[in-house]
Amino acid sequence: MRLVIATCSVDYEGRLSAHLPMATRLLMIKADGSISIHADDRAYKPLNWMTAPCLLVEDETVWTVSTPKGERLTITIEAIHADVNHELGIDPGLQKDGVEARLQELLAADPGVLEPGLVLVRREYPTGIGPVDLLCRDASGAAVAVEIKRVGEIDGVEQLSRYLTRLDLDGRLRPVRGIYAAQQVKPQAKVLASDRGIRCVEIDYDALRGAEQSALRLF
Repeated sequence: MRLVIATCSVDYEGRLSAHLPMATRLLMIKADGSISIHADDRAYKPLNWMTAPCLLVEDETVWTVSTPKGERLTITIEAIHADVNHELGIDPGLQKDGVEARLQELLAADPGVLEPGLVLVRREYPTGIGPVDLLCRDASGAAVAVEIKRVGEIDGVEQLSRYLTRLDLDGRLRPVRGIYAAQQVKPQAKVLASDRGIRCVEIDYDALRGAEQSALRLF
């Protein structure tokens, strides 16, 4: 992990254009190559970012971050106030609460409730930036990554999107599509998932446990 505090401006070119005027910000560069730009008043949400895989080229006053899809982030540096590197090591991953952990167990045992013909390849499949909950194959043999939450929010969609990007680098799996499974998926998360080509499945936890007939709603 590299943390840089710099006075800088940021310009993004890609699906749209965006500009951050000159100000002092935190630049976070992770071991996977991703970069995010943070202010001091937005909690964890970055002002702009570029997910891996991407290429960072540093000149004295300009950093350029580009992706294979043609997106470009240009960071113009006026001054660097701090530049720190620290090795974080391999993260053990998020410890899910009881409901999420049990949902993962139940869906791993019977992934066909998410989609007819779906079969499990592996639970907690590593991606290089963290494990995706389930890696499956569908009836046609295509790879499907499943992320499971108790309540599905936008952050979970972003998380699954990052996993899909990493998994697509593996020629044995590519192309990989995503399923976002939760007891409840928030409306904003459904919209973002649709934009990202990710399918959402809402799960009746009690029904999945066999207390009643399955009651899945697909979107």
